Amino acid sequence: MKALLITSESAEVLFHWTDPSFQHNIQEQYGVAQEEGQKLPAFEDSISTLFAPIIISCSSMVDSLGDSYTCFNTENNHTYVLHQFDECLYIAVNGDGEEEEDDLRRKIHVTKKMIEVHFGMVTLSGSLIRRELRPQDVEQRERLWKHLQSLLDTYNYLRENDQSFLVEAVERLIHPTLCEQCIEFLERRLVQQLNSSVERAGEEVQHAFILVHTKLLAFYSSRNASTLATSDLLALIIMAQNMYPSNMDQDEHSSEDVDSTSGSGPESFYTPQPSPTNSSGSEKQAREEATVFEFVDPDIHMAEDSLHSLEVPPPDPSTPRRVFLEVSHKEGLYPMMPHSMYCLPLWPGITLVLLTKIPTSAVAASVYMFLEAFAKLEKRLSEGQEGSSATRSQPTIYDIRSKLDKFIKALGPSDIQSAQLQNVWSEFKNRAFSRGGPGFTTDLIPWCKNMKTQLCGVYRQCFLIDSGESDVPRKLSPSLQERAQAMLQEKLIDWKDFLLVKSKRNITMVSYLEDFPGLIHFICVDRSTGQMIAPSLYFTERTTSELGKGPVARFIKNKVWRLVSTTRRYLQKGYSTVTLRDGDFHFCYFLWFENETGYKLEAAEMPILPDDTAPIGMLAWDYYRKLLRYYAKSHQGEVVKCYELLTVHLGVIPTDIILQHCRQLASKLWEPSRNPLL
Repeated sequence: MKALLITSESAEVLFHWTDPSFQHNIQEQYGVAQEEGQKLPAFEDSISTLFAPIIISCSSMVDSLGDSYTCFNTENNHTYVLHQFDECLYIAVNGDGEEEEDDLRRKIHVTKKMIEVHFGMVTLSGSLIRRELRPQDVEQRERLWKHLQSLLDTYNYLRENDQSFLVEAVERLIHPTLCEQCIEFLERRLVQQLNSSVERAGEEVQHAFILVHTKLLAFYSSRNASTLATSDLLALIIMAQNMYPSNMDQDEHSSEDVDSTSGSGPESFYTPQPSPTNSSGSEKQAREEATVFEFVDPDIHMAEDSLHSLEVPPPDPSTPRRVFLEVSHKEGLYPMMPHSMYCLPLWPGITLVLLTKIPTSAVAASVYMFLEAFAKLEKRLSEGQEGSSATRSQPTIYDIRSKLDKFIKALGPSDIQSAQLQNVWSEFKNRAFSRGGPGFTTDLIPWCKNMKTQLCGVYRQCFLIDSGESDVPRKLSPSLQERAQAMLQEKLIDWKDFLLVKSKRNITMVSYLEDFPGLIHFICVDRSTGQMIAPSLYFTERTTSELGKGPVARFIKNKVWRLVSTTRRYLQKGYSTVTLRDGDFHFCYFLWFENETGYKLEAAEMPILPDDTAPIGMLAWDYYRKLLRYYAKSHQGEVVKCYELLTVHLGVIPTDIILQHCRQLASKLWEPSRNPLL
């Protein structure tokens, strides 16, 4: 039983997600309470009634004590985790014991991240984000909630089944030659043609990347583009998977059904598949699986389903999607800058994603600069600093005064939102700068809040609301998108089947067993770039892999998932090295720093984080960026890199051999011959 809820302080439901078990439990509970002849309450009302005591209790504690609880357990072993973001209260619940407190906290922060990607700086205004999450139009609200629920479902699935989302790092397909060719193609042909076309409607393609399921085949950024943050890239992969889900599970079950019916079904023939003994075995296995489908009786419903799964989903008419991503300029870091995301399916499982800079994006940068100035002023006034001491923060309110006047003038007086901003700004200036006004005192705090709300309103109007000017093109034309699809399909047509098989078995343990006997699995992550390397954990009940047959491989997979959760708890407490013995297995975890030349730097005292801190990772909160800044303070002038290594060995291997393996493995994994071109 799982649920996640976003509410206002008045217990109004702003969003909810529940699994079928939790939903059934609520409907059963409130259905019994109804008198005969009465209609059942709407599910939203039932949710609100159920959680109202918790929400009211939390608000009361904040009002009376200035503090509140963040987690509690009930007598029936339900775990509740709460987190207040401004005026929105997030509540995550688990009642089946499958998720711990850290898991629920991570789910809350990931949900907040996805909302930020969808609504941008509107999330900085409590009143505006409440209206965005709960539109007055019921149908619009239902569409929005279903979309957000679907994104959460996709994230939950990926985190439970994909190693890259387990450790929150990007996994690349290991094929340096093809990666290099694709990057060159994206740069010299596709992006260049798109950006030189008159059909781009003022948009400029800044990032283009190719996904094979969740793995990155190639990534290209134009020279004037900001680096795409790992957290944003992971969020975009979730969105791409949500729009065009991979059918790996469906194909897997279909293959198993064929295998189980082939001995008894009428006129069904197949060739038993040998275990692959080299790197080409995966391709051979894929060809043999394709042959199985050809000889199955067409009346078998399973075969029909598998054929449907191969159909390319129709292009989404709502493309492009507006997304808000982090941008780094010389002037500083700007979060939640508007981009257009084009997700173009090439074949099932292979997708081209384009990120474009929109013509009016400079407005968002200005809004953020003004918001930052008013937030700093509000903070200083709240701390009791008045007069000149309140205006010392950078940028100062005096620095932005003339810039804000020009900004409002450029918006135009006919615009309702800009007119409201003008009125509030005029009142603010009268109070803060005029001789007769109160000046920079605590009386100005409400006006700081009001200015932030009005600025977020302008941002909302510019980037979230359709202006209705249908005669003005605001996106890459459909023909230009189709041309981009066709160009890349022509480039990859001979590689398509190979890529789909390669994505399931990116690298295997076979190539490591000779050098590292007793090593069962490993995950190595370069936290400086947000990339990972790990043997594939894709397995079925009918095939045998290096980890054994289905149940054995699944057992190892569950061990790896628990190991990652355990090491994060130790890392939170300040430990950078962990070794554990668990029955027949020996687990190791190492976090270390290197300079640009690969020289290992001395160990540092790791920061200890409070229990209710944001979860360690890169998607919900980039812990490793903070860690690198923390460590780099003692290494001024040096480029510092951070790495993580997790290993699983058989317990019979001596400890000194395991440590030797870890050292050798760490130095071997990032060799150029084993890495795709970055």
